[in-house]
Amino acid sequence: MNYELRKSVKPKKFLGQHFLTDLSIAGRIADTVDACPGLPILEVGPGMGVMTQFLVRKSRQVKVVEIDYESVEYLRRNYPELEDSIIEDDFLKMHLERTFGGSPFVLTGNYPYNISSQIFFKMLDYKELIPCCTGMIQKEVAERIAAGPGSKTYGILSVLIQAWYDVEYLFTVEPGVFNPPPKVRSAVIRLTRNKTESLGCDEKLFRRLVKTTFNQRRKTLRNNIKPLLKSLVNPPAPCPSPLAPDFQELLADPIMSKRPEQLSVQDFIALTLRLQEEMNR
Repeated sequence: MNYELRKSVKPKKFLGQHFLTDLSIAGRIADTVDACPGLPILEVGPGMGVMTQFLVRKSRQVKVVEIDYESVEYLRRNYPELEDSIIEDDFLKMHLERTFGGSPFVLTGNYPYNISSQIFFKMLDYKELIPCCTGMIQKEVAERIAAGPGSKTYGILSVLIQAWYDVEYLFTVEPGVFNPPPKVRSAVIRLTRNKTESLGCDEKLFRRLVKTTFNQRRKTLRNNIKPLLKSLVNPPAPCPSPLAPDFQELLADPIMSKRPEQLSVQDFIALTLRLQEEMNR
């Protein structure tokens, strides 16, 4: 590996880059995709390819998406076998159905910390194409994704991801193995699509309900759900509802005295169905 060329790729703070320098950890992260054999791999944010070098040995099609032009140039010079598989683009703006011709794939990477949550929201938008997602993120975000009801870290990402994926918190990574070292610890997780094919409710309303209730997580559902109910009663013009639903019975339900972190995924689905019933009366 050309050390002078390697030095020329500098981590950029505005891209949330923290380059992994420990090869043993890079290999361990790459091996997390082995739980989903046979599928092609899309790596997000490969940087200088410390993890890529292990992925390309797995006898699968590998593509990498990188927005940093210096890293792209480095990859082209050092991984000529990837010449036609380097996507110079913003992952968050990609049409993922085009990546492997509409075929399912594994998503992985040492994800940029400043967009890690957005990456998982995009994954959810393409959940039918991504049966497996692995990678490294901030430890705090990983704990949030893996948390169960009743936990202080249980929140929007927990509910939305666990509705569709089984979550494994695999291992913790210390700051010293990065350049530059982040101010937080990191963690490696694996998400595997569960058997849920449909939530049985309006999925857009489900997502709105989860996001709205957790926006003020210390309040009871009765108080923090009101903005959503108001928007359902008074939809934007030009489609006013001639018969506005009355949510008083719903608001009087004992579940409304709970805080959002006390509700399971199934509780949120049931609550979404209750809202739909009220709207259809």
